[in-house]
Parts: sequence; C-alpha cells; structure tokens
Amino acid sequence: MKMNKTWMITATCVVVTSLMTGSAFAKSDNGNNADKADSSKPAVELNVKVNGGADSTVTTDTYGNEGKNGYKGLLKALENVKDKPAGAVIADLLLTNYGAHISDELKAELDAIKDRDAALSAVADVLDEQGSVTDAVYVQKEAVKANLKNLNSYKKLGKLYEKLGKKGVLLYVNGEEPTLEVNPFIKDGSTLVPFRAISESLKAEVTWNAEERSVTVTRGGITVKLFIDSTKATVDGKEVTLEVPAAIVEGNTVVPVRFISEALKATVKWEEETKSVVIYED
Repeated sequence: MKMNKTWMITATCVVVTSLMTGSAFAKSDNGNNADKADSSKPAVELNVKVNGGADSTVTTDTYGNEGKNGYKGLLKALENVKDKPAGAVIADLLLTNYGAHISDELKAELDAIKDRDAALSAVADVLDEQGSVTDAVYVQKEAVKANLKNLNSYKKLGKLYEKLGKKGVLLYVNGEEPTLEVNPFIKDGSTLVPFRAISESLKAEVTWNAEERSVTVTRGGITVKLFIDSTKATVDGKEVTLEVPAAIVEGNTVVPVRFISEALKATVKWEEETKSVVIYED
C-alpha cells in the first residue's frame, strides 16, 4: 500500500531527529519530573493530518513543559497515525520515555503498534526518493538492526548499495557488516566466507595449526575443526563431510558459510536477489 506523503514526512522528522539527538525527551532521576521535556534538545515536530483536514502540529515545546501533557500530546498524535510508520516511532518514544505513566494495557497496545524496522525503512524510502542514497543506507542499516530476522530489510539495503555501486556477495552477522580482508564468493553452489571474520563476529576463539593446515574454532562448548583443501571436518570430535572444502584465498581461510554458522548454533539465511548472507543468533 502506498504511503501518504504526509506520513512519510512525519516519519522522517521523528526518526531522523531521534537518530541524531537520541531521545526527544529527557529522562529525569526524579519520578515526578520524568515527563518533562529537555529544553536543551531540539523540538521534535510531528505533522499530523486529521481526517483529510488541515495539518496540525504537535511539538515537544507545545506539550513538554506542561507535566504529563508531554506524553498526552504524543498519545493524541498517536491516535491519528497509529497505523502508519510514524505511529511506530511515537509508540517507541512513549514506551521509552513515559513507561512509568502508562498502564499495562496501554503498553501492550503500544508494543503491538511499534514496528521500528518498518518505520525506519519508510524513512529510508523517503531519503532514497529525495536522492539522498547515502543517508538512506544509514537509516536502512538501523532498520536491519531493529529486526535481524527480516530479510526484506536486508534486501532493501542491498538494493541501496547497488545504487552506490557496491557489488558482490554481502555479509551480515547480527545486523553488522564485519570487516573483511577477502570478499565472500560462490563456488559450486556454496557461499564461502572468511572464517576468522565470521568466528570473531560470533565471539568465538580461532586457532591455526600450520603443521596440520587446520583451523579450529571454539564457542559455547562447541569445537569445530576444518582442514584446508579437504571436505573433512569435525564438530565436537565427530567427523562430517563438507560440500565444498575450506581453502586459503589471499592469505585468508574461507569456509562454507552455512556449515560454520549452523555448527556454531547460529541461523543463516540467504537473500537471493541481492546475494546477501544473513547470520544471526536467536
């Protein structure tokens, strides 16, 4: 469904301000003042179109200095946009900054509304349409981190990278893009990735045995051992056969990504259109 331009602008105003300045509202150590806005921070402006009528504006300056009217103002704005991307952002602000004033029933409703990755992706769409592809990439990266399991977010990020001229297999581990000395590649239908980059991103310990030409990774009581140029490997001492052998490319050991990820109890997904390898821990 195509999103109304007003809602897209609303999402842009709220999310970009949140990303650059952190929370739009200050948290006070004193519970009685927890809902007061911090006047030293820029006001967040929400442009809300009510029932197709004229735009009305809600800002932290309007509500922030009137006690609980700060969060009441956000609730009022939320009523008009709760099924739009901006509603997800407002719900997140309410839960983060005004949790002490919200009933359990309302918290459950806000949790249902909050869908941060969709809201951030909507902002990335706006920036992309405006020609700010680099900024769109930055925001879309935040969308990826907001929901590690959403392959569509990785797909959108990959398409933005294509616009910037970035090509080849993309690799993400827990929403981050590890630094690689050699790029991932596909061989005989299997994707091979730098072994050390994957292991260290998953906080595993890696050791190299020059005499055996083997590499061993240990994580959470699991030990995986691979032999260079061999389809032989072991997981906790049990021998397994790889579809493609581990190899050394430009001085780096590369291994089949699905094998090493699943052996270390991580989930691995493949996004075909942008050739993205997605690894995350449940």
